[in-house]
Amino acid sequence: MNWYEKLNQYFPIVEMKSKEHMDTLLKEKGSVYYKDEGPYHVLMYAEFPNFTFVDYLFVAKESRGMGIGSKTLQMLKDKKKPIILEVEPVNYEDTDTEKRLRFYSREGFEHASSIGYNRRSIATGEENSMEILYWAPNNESEEEIFEGMKKMYEDIHTYKDEHFYGESYEPVEEVLTFKENDKKNVLKQFSNPINN
Repeated sequence: MNWYEKLNQYFPIVEMKSKEHMDTLLKEKGSVYYKDEGPYHVLMYAEFPNFTFVDYLFVAKESRGMGIGSKTLQMLKDKKKPIILEVEPVNYEDTDTEKRLRFYSREGFEHASSIGYNRRSIATGEENSMEILYWAPNNESEEEIFEGMKKMYEDIHTYKDEHFYGESYEPVEEVLTFKENDKKNVLKQFSNPINN
């Protein structure tokens, strides 16, 4: 199974870029967009001067608990700049969403509760709401994370979108919002040592 098939089996269709989109990012944005792959993991990420964005992180079920996810993230943490990523809100019918949030909480990520992120999937037409998590080694503010998300959305998510999908995603100002203390912290329940 190739790297794209692994991602496609794991991530919902509303979150997936097409293989052509990702191949083009790797080729045309090769100084920013990267793939790190091993037998049990696939990491797709964009590295900008002020932050790194994790586009996709897949760790094979049979290797979970072996520290592969932590080691992969450590490679990015060693760059000493903020790491930003999107996660699905907790869905209690899908235990992976809770495991994912617990993992990122253990890894020192915070929830950007002031950032709203909601875009329509071109593939399904559904609204797709995501939570933004970030790791801030230099105590970067949520405003800085918000600015990073806007840059990533315009440079990566919507790169040549009309070419690949026949239509464009909504403009960044309709997808990302910033409101002080607007939402509850989705990682709070995992930060209590009793719950871990």
